[in-house]
Amino acid sequence: MKDNKQKYQGSNKYIVSDELMNSVNIAIALEKPLLIKGEPGTGKTMLAQSIADALGMELIIWNIKSTTKAQEGLYVYDTVQRLYDSQFGDNDVANIKQYIKLGKLGAAFSAREKVILLIDEIDKADMEFPNDLLWELDQMSFYIPETKEQVSAVNRPIVIITSNAEKELPDAFLRRCIFHYIAFPDPAEMEKIIGVHHPGLERKLLEQAMDSFYMIRNIPNIQKKPSTSELIDWLQALVIGGISPNKIKNELPFMGILLKKNEDLDTLLNQLYNSKGQNKKNPNYKSGASTYYSGY
Repeated sequence: MKDNKQKYQGSNKYIVSDELMNSVNIAIALEKPLLIKGEPGTGKTMLAQSIADALGMELIIWNIKSTTKAQEGLYVYDTVQRLYDSQFGDNDVANIKQYIKLGKLGAAFSAREKVILLIDEIDKADMEFPNDLLWELDQMSFYIPETKEQVSAVNRPIVIITSNAEKELPDAFLRRCIFHYIAFPDPAEMEKIIGVHHPGLERKLLEQAMDSFYMIRNIPNIQKKPSTSELIDWLQALVIGGISPNKIKNELPFMGILLKKNEDLDTLLNQLYNSKGQNKKNPNYKSGASTYYSGY
Protein backbone atom coordinates (compact mmCIF):
# COMPACT_ATOMS: atom_id res chain seq x y z
CA MET A 1 0.00 0.00 0.00
CA LYS A 2 1.24 3.50 -0.79
CA ASP A 3 2.11 5.89 2.02
CA ASN A 4 -0.99 7.98 2.67
CA LYS A 5 1.19 10.72 4.20
CA GLN A 6 2.97 11.44 0.93
CA LYS A 7 2.77 15.09 -0.06
CA TYR A 8 2.37 16.44 -3.56
CA GLN A 9 5.17 18.81 -4.58
CA GLY A 10 4.54 19.09 -8.30
CA SER A 11 6.36 17.13 -10.98
CA ASN A 12 8.92 17.62 -13.71
CA LYS A 13 6.16 17.89 -16.32
CA TYR A 14 3.75 20.15 -14.44
CA ILE A 15 4.45 23.60 -13.00
CA VAL A 16 2.39 24.10 -9.85
CA SER A 17 1.96 27.23 -7.71
CA ASP A 18 2.38 27.11 -3.95
CA GLU A 19 -1.33 27.83 -3.51
CA LEU A 20 -2.38 24.94 -5.75
CA MET A 21 0.13 22.59 -4.14
CA ASN A 22 -1.26 23.48 -0.72
CA SER A 23 -4.84 22.92 -1.90
CA VAL A 24 -3.94 19.46 -3.18
CA ASN A 25 -2.25 18.47 0.07
CA ILE A 26 -5.06 19.87 2.22
CA ALA A 27 -7.63 17.88 0.21
CA ILE A 28 -5.54 14.73 0.64
CA ALA A 29 -5.11 15.31 4.37
CA LEU A 30 -8.81 16.04 4.98
CA GLU A 31 -9.88 13.26 2.57
CA LYS A 32 -12.19 15.61 0.71
CA PRO A 33 -12.69 16.02 -3.05
CA LEU A 34 -10.62 18.79 -4.62
CA LEU A 35 -12.72 20.89 -6.98
CA ILE A 36 -10.58 22.65 -9.60
CA LYS A 37 -12.08 25.44 -11.69
CA GLY A 38 -10.55 27.53 -14.45
CA GLU A 39 -10.93 28.30 -18.11
CA PRO A 40 -10.10 25.55 -20.64
CA GLY A 41 -6.40 25.01 -21.19
CA THR A 42 -5.19 25.96 -17.70
CA GLY A 43 -4.03 22.44 -16.86
CA LYS A 44 -6.92 21.19 -14.72
CA THR A 45 -6.97 17.68 -16.19
CA MET A 46 -3.18 17.47 -16.33
CA LEU A 47 -3.06 18.20 -12.60
CA ALA A 48 -4.60 14.82 -11.81
CA GLN A 49 -2.02 13.04 -13.97
CA SER A 50 0.74 15.03 -12.28
CA ILE A 51 -0.50 14.01 -8.82
CA ALA A 52 -0.71 10.37 -9.89
CA ASP A 53 2.83 10.47 -11.32
CA ALA A 54 4.28 12.25 -8.29
CA LEU A 55 2.66 9.94 -5.73
CA GLY A 56 3.09 6.76 -7.78
CA MET A 57 -0.64 6.01 -7.94
CA GLU A 58 -2.96 4.78 -10.67
CA LEU A 59 -5.16 7.41 -12.31
CA ILE A 60 -8.79 6.51 -13.05
CA ILE A 61 -10.52 9.06 -15.30
CA TRP A 62 -14.29 9.51 -15.45
CA ASN A 63 -14.99 11.82 -18.40
CA ILE A 64 -18.35 13.51 -17.88
CA LYS A 65 -20.70 14.23 -20.78
CA SER A 66 -24.06 15.98 -20.97
CA THR A 67 -25.79 12.59 -20.90
CA THR A 68 -23.76 11.08 -18.04
CA LYS A 69 -25.71 9.84 -15.04
CA ALA A 70 -24.27 9.29 -11.58
CA GLN A 71 -25.39 5.66 -11.64
CA GLU A 72 -22.98 4.94 -14.49
CA GLY A 73 -20.05 5.81 -12.27
CA LEU A 74 -21.15 3.30 -9.63
CA TYR A 75 -22.18 0.26 -11.65
CA VAL A 76 -24.19 -0.88 -14.66
CA TYR A 77 -26.51 -3.89 -14.70
CA ASP A 78 -26.22 -5.45 -18.16
CA THR A 79 -29.78 -6.67 -18.59
CA VAL A 80 -29.35 -7.00 -22.36
CA GLN A 81 -26.52 -9.52 -22.01
CA ARG A 82 -28.46 -11.45 -19.39
CA LEU A 83 -31.48 -11.66 -21.67
CA TYR A 84 -29.26 -12.81 -24.55
CA ASP A 85 -27.66 -15.50 -22.36
CA SER A 86 -31.04 -16.69 -21.18
CA GLN A 87 -32.02 -17.34 -24.79
CA PHE A 88 -28.79 -18.40 -26.47
CA GLY A 89 -25.98 -18.65 -23.91
CA ASP A 90 -24.66 -21.32 -21.57
CA ASN A 91 -24.11 -19.02 -18.58
CA ASP A 92 -26.09 -19.40 -15.39
CA VAL A 93 -28.33 -16.34 -15.68
CA ALA A 94 -29.40 -16.80 -12.04
CA ASN A 95 -25.95 -15.49 -11.07
CA ILE A 96 -26.75 -11.80 -11.47
CA LYS A 97 -23.36 -10.72 -10.17
CA GLN A 98 -21.69 -11.62 -13.45
CA TYR A 99 -23.83 -9.00 -15.18
CA ILE A 100 -22.83 -6.22 -12.80
CA LYS A 101 -20.05 -4.03 -14.22
CA LEU A 102 -18.45 -1.45 -11.99
CA GLY A 103 -18.15 2.11 -13.28
CA LYS A 104 -15.20 4.44 -12.71
CA LEU A 105 -16.26 5.36 -9.17
CA GLY A 106 -16.90 1.71 -8.34
CA ALA A 107 -13.50 0.74 -9.77
CA ALA A 108 -11.78 3.40 -7.62
CA PHE A 109 -13.54 2.06 -4.51
CA SER A 110 -12.60 -1.52 -5.32
CA ALA A 111 -8.95 -0.87 -6.21
CA ARG A 112 -6.54 -2.79 -3.99
CA GLU A 113 -4.16 0.19 -3.93
CA LYS A 114 -5.02 3.83 -3.26
CA VAL A 115 -5.78 5.58 -6.58
CA ILE A 116 -6.44 9.03 -7.99
CA LEU A 117 -10.00 9.44 -9.28
CA LEU A 118 -10.51 12.28 -11.77
CA ILE A 119 -14.12 13.34 -12.36
CA ASP A 120 -13.46 15.51 -15.40
CA GLU A 121 -15.68 18.45 -16.42
CA ILE A 122 -18.48 17.80 -13.95
CA ASP A 123 -20.30 20.93 -15.10
CA LYS A 124 -21.17 19.25 -18.41
CA ALA A 125 -23.71 17.00 -16.68
CA ASP A 126 -27.20 18.06 -15.61
CA MET A 127 -27.77 19.80 -12.29
CA GLU A 128 -28.85 16.60 -10.52
CA PHE A 129 -25.56 14.84 -11.21
CA PRO A 130 -23.46 16.42 -8.41
CA ASN A 131 -26.24 15.95 -5.84
CA ASP A 132 -26.59 12.30 -6.85
CA LEU A 133 -22.93 11.76 -5.99
CA LEU A 134 -22.98 13.47 -2.60
CA TRP A 135 -23.70 10.41 -0.47
CA GLU A 136 -21.26 8.13 -2.25
CA LEU A 137 -18.43 10.68 -2.12
CA ASP A 138 -19.10 11.28 1.58
CA GLN A 139 -19.45 7.66 2.60
CA MET A 140 -17.14 6.14 -0.02
CA SER A 141 -19.59 3.29 -0.48
CA PHE A 142 -22.73 2.37 -2.41
CA TYR A 143 -25.33 -0.39 -2.45
CA ILE A 144 -26.14 -2.72 -5.37
CA PRO A 145 -29.76 -3.83 -4.85
CA GLU A 146 -29.63 -6.47 -7.61
CA THR A 147 -27.01 -8.45 -5.68
CA LYS A 148 -27.72 -7.03 -2.20
CA GLU A 149 -24.04 -6.10 -2.01
CA GLN A 150 -22.45 -3.09 -0.32
CA VAL A 151 -19.37 -1.81 -2.16
CA SER A 152 -17.07 0.17 0.13
CA ALA A 153 -13.73 1.76 -0.63
CA VAL A 154 -10.82 -0.53 0.22
CA ASN A 155 -8.59 2.54 0.18
CA ARG A 156 -10.23 5.96 0.03
CA PRO A 157 -9.28 7.42 -3.38
CA ILE A 158 -7.95 10.93 -3.83
CA VAL A 159 -10.78 12.62 -5.75
CA ILE A 160 -10.03 15.46 -8.18
CA ILE A 161 -13.03 17.17 -9.81
CA THR A 162 -12.66 19.67 -12.64
CA SER A 163 -15.09 22.28 -13.90
CA ASN A 164 -14.92 24.84 -16.70
CA ALA A 165 -17.53 26.89 -14.81
CA GLU A 166 -20.06 26.46 -17.63
CA LYS A 167 -22.78 26.23 -14.98
CA GLU A 168 -22.98 26.70 -11.23
CA LEU A 169 -22.71 23.65 -9.01
CA PRO A 170 -25.13 23.07 -6.10
CA ASP A 171 -24.19 24.68 -2.77
CA ALA A 172 -24.50 21.36 -0.92
CA PHE A 173 -21.94 19.85 -3.27
CA LEU A 174 -19.56 22.81 -2.99
CA ARG A 175 -19.61 22.61 0.82
CA ARG A 176 -18.14 19.12 0.66
CA CYS A 177 -15.20 20.09 -1.55
CA ILE A 178 -11.89 21.88 -1.19
CA PHE A 179 -11.95 24.56 -3.88
CA HIS A 180 -9.16 26.04 -5.99
CA TYR A 181 -9.36 28.31 -9.02
CA ILE A 182 -6.47 28.05 -11.49
CA ALA A 183 -5.96 31.53 -12.89
CA PHE A 184 -4.57 31.89 -16.38
CA PRO A 185 -0.76 32.07 -16.21
CA ASP A 186 0.88 35.46 -16.38
CA PRO A 187 3.86 35.82 -18.78
CA ALA A 188 6.43 34.84 -16.13
CA GLU A 189 4.52 31.68 -15.20
CA MET A 190 3.88 30.94 -18.86
CA GLU A 191 7.61 30.99 -19.59
CA LYS A 192 8.16 28.32 -16.94
CA ILE A 193 5.42 26.15 -18.45
CA ILE A 194 6.82 26.56 -21.95
CA GLY A 195 10.27 25.69 -20.65
CA VAL A 196 8.96 22.28 -19.62
CA HIS A 197 7.62 21.54 -23.12
CA HIS A 198 10.13 23.45 -25.27
CA PRO A 199 13.46 23.73 -23.46
CA GLY A 200 16.10 25.75 -25.26
CA LEU A 201 13.65 27.74 -27.37
CA GLU A 202 15.17 30.75 -29.13
CA ARG A 203 14.64 33.73 -26.85
CA LYS A 204 13.51 36.23 -29.48
CA LEU A 205 11.05 33.75 -30.99
CA LEU A 206 9.59 33.08 -27.53
CA GLU A 207 9.24 36.78 -26.76
CA GLN A 208 7.59 37.63 -30.08
CA ALA A 209 5.23 34.66 -29.86
CA MET A 210 4.20 35.43 -26.29
CA ASP A 211 3.64 39.12 -27.07
CA SER A 212 1.34 38.13 -29.93
CA PHE A 213 -0.39 35.46 -27.85
CA TYR A 214 -1.29 37.81 -24.98
CA MET A 215 -2.23 40.55 -27.44
CA ILE A 216 -4.77 38.19 -29.01
CA ARG A 217 -6.13 37.13 -25.61
CA ASN A 218 -6.66 40.79 -24.69
CA ILE A 219 -8.65 41.66 -27.82
CA PRO A 220 -12.26 42.40 -26.83
CA ASN A 221 -14.99 40.10 -28.14
CA ILE A 222 -12.75 37.10 -28.75
CA GLN A 223 -15.17 34.25 -28.10
CA LYS A 224 -12.64 31.45 -27.53
CA LYS A 225 -9.38 32.80 -26.21
CA PRO A 226 -6.31 30.71 -27.05
CA SER A 227 -5.14 28.55 -24.16
CA THR A 228 -1.78 27.41 -22.84
CA SER A 229 -1.90 24.14 -24.77
CA GLU A 230 -2.58 26.04 -27.99
CA LEU A 231 0.37 28.36 -27.37
CA ILE A 232 2.61 25.31 -26.88
CA ASP A 233 1.36 23.83 -30.16
CA TRP A 234 1.82 27.19 -31.94
CA LEU A 235 5.41 27.48 -30.77
CA GLN A 236 6.13 24.01 -32.08
CA ALA A 237 4.59 24.93 -35.44
CA LEU A 238 6.68 28.11 -35.63
CA VAL A 239 9.86 26.12 -35.01
CA ILE A 240 8.94 23.38 -37.49
CA GLY A 241 7.94 25.99 -40.07
CA GLY A 242 11.25 27.83 -39.65
CA ILE A 243 9.42 31.11 -39.02
CA SER A 244 11.70 34.04 -38.31
CA PRO A 245 10.91 35.84 -35.01
CA ASN A 246 10.74 39.12 -36.98
CA LYS A 247 7.80 37.79 -38.99
CA ILE A 248 5.67 36.59 -36.09
CA LYS A 249 4.05 39.91 -35.14
CA ASN A 250 3.66 41.14 -38.70
CA GLU A 251 2.38 37.95 -40.30
CA LEU A 252 0.95 35.92 -37.41
CA PRO A 253 1.41 32.59 -39.23
CA PHE A 254 -0.60 29.46 -38.42
CA MET A 255 -3.41 31.36 -36.70
CA GLY A 256 -5.63 28.31 -37.09
CA ILE A 257 -3.73 26.80 -34.17
CA LEU A 258 -4.61 29.63 -31.78
CA LEU A 259 -8.07 30.68 -32.99
CA LYS A 260 -10.68 28.06 -33.86
CA LYS A 261 -13.67 30.25 -34.74
CA ASN A 262 -14.17 32.24 -37.95
CA GLU A 263 -15.64 35.07 -35.91
CA ASP A 264 -12.50 35.30 -33.80
CA LEU A 265 -10.28 35.34 -36.87
CA ASP A 266 -12.36 38.19 -38.29
CA THR A 267 -12.15 40.05 -34.98
CA LEU A 268 -8.37 39.69 -34.97
CA LEU A 269 -8.05 40.94 -38.54
CA ASN A 270 -10.26 43.96 -37.84
CA GLN A 271 -8.29 44.76 -34.69
CA LEU A 272 -4.97 44.65 -36.51
CA TYR A 273 -6.27 46.56 -39.52
CA ASN A 274 -7.76 49.31 -37.37
CA SER A 275 -4.83 49.60 -35.00
CA LYS A 276 -2.99 52.89 -34.99
CA GLY A 277 -1.13 53.48 -38.24
CA GLN A 278 -1.62 49.90 -39.42
CA ASN A 279 -3.40 50.85 -42.60
CA LYS A 280 -0.64 53.35 -43.40
CA LYS A 281 2.14 50.87 -42.81
CA ASN A 282 0.47 48.18 -44.85
CA PRO A 283 -2.24 49.46 -47.21
CA ASN A 284 -2.71 45.97 -48.64
CA TYR A 285 -3.19 44.45 -45.20
CA LYS A 286 -6.70 43.11 -45.85
CA SER A 287 -5.71 41.59 -49.14
CA GLY A 288 -3.25 39.47 -47.22
CA ALA A 289 -5.92 38.03 -44.96
CA SER A 290 -5.19 34.49 -46.11
CA THR A 291 -1.88 34.74 -44.28
CA TYR A 292 -3.78 34.98 -41.01
CA TYR A 293 -6.30 32.29 -41.86
CA SER A 294 -3.65 29.74 -42.73
CA GLY A 295 -3.86 26.79 -40.38
CA TYR A 296 -1.22 24.10 -40.08
